[in-house]
Amino acid sequence: MTGLAAFVMRGRFQALLVTVLGAGSLLFCWISAAVLALVTLRKGAGEGAWLLFWALLPAGTLVYVYGDSGPLALLLSVMVLALVLRSTVNLPLAVLACVPVGVVTGLVLVGFSAAYLEQIATYFGEFLAGLEEQLSQGGQQVALARPTSLQIAGMLGAGTAMSAVLCLLMARYWQAALYNPGGFGEEFRALYYPPLVAVALALGLIALASLGAEYRTWAVICALPLSFAGLALVHARAASRGQGKGWLIGFYLVWLLFDPVKLLVVFAAIADSWFNFRQRWRRDAGTDIRRSDDEE
Repeated sequence: MTGLAAFVMRGRFQALLVTVLGAGSLLFCWISAAVLALVTLRKGAGEGAWLLFWALLPAGTLVYVYGDSGPLALLLSVMVLALVLRSTVNLPLAVLACVPVGVVTGLVLVGFSAAYLEQIATYFGEFLAGLEEQLSQGGQQVALARPTSLQIAGMLGAGTAMSAVLCLLMARYWQAALYNPGGFGEEFRALYYPPLVAVALALGLIALASLGAEYRTWAVICALPLSFAGLALVHARAASRGQGKGWLIGFYLVWLLFDPVKLLVVFAAIADSWFNFRQRWRRDAGTDIRRSDDEE
C-alpha cells in the first residue's frame, strides 16, 4: 500500500485518479478517504478541498442512484479529522474529533434519511425472521429483537467515525513511511487522553447506554477514542517488551472476537490517563516509550 501512496504523491492527476475511482465504489471508498487525508496532511487544506470536490461527484451519485450515503459521509468525516491533525499536529485531538463527527452523521441520518434507515431496518427484520425460523425448528420459539431506525443511525454514525479514524491512521502511516520512517509508530504509541477527557468520554458512554437499547449504539461513539488510546497502550507495552508483530496479530484476533477484551482495552485507557503506565515501563525496561504529554 505504500507504493499506492507514493504513486498518489507524484502529482495532482494521480491523486485525482485514485480518489475519484475509489469514491465511486462501495467497496473501495476507504482508499479514497485515506488518499484524501494523505494529500490534506501533506499538501494542506486547499489541495485537500480541491480533491474532495471531485471525489464528492461519484459519492453524490451513489446517494442519488442507490440512496447510500456511506462513501459521502466517510469522505467528509475524514476531511474533518485530517484538517484537525494538519492544523494542530495532535493525533489524540484528531481521533477525539471522531466523536462529534459520528454524532453529527447519526443525527443527519435521523433528520434527512428516514426512508434509508427504514429500508435497512426492513433488511435486518427479514434476516432476523429467517434466523428465528431456523432457530425455532427444534420446537422452542425464539424471538430476536429488531433494531429501530434510531439504533441503526447510531450504528452507522459509529461505523463512519471508526472508519474515518482508521483511514486517517492509514494516511498518517503512509506519510511517515514516505517522509519520516518510523515516525508513525512513535506517534501512535504515545496516544493517550488526560483524566478529564477520559472521564468525560466514560460518563458520556455510561449515560447513553443507560438510556436504553436504542442509545447503546450511540454510546459506542464515545468509546471510540478510548478504544484507540487503549490499543495504542497495547502497542506501547509490546514495544517495551520487544514483542513482535505476531503477538499483536494474536491480540487483535482476540480483541475482535471477544467483547470483554474490548471493554478491558477501554478501561486500560482510562487507567492510563491517571497512572501513566508508559512512564513505569520506560523506567523498568529502559526503553523510550512515552505518552504525548511526557517531557523529554
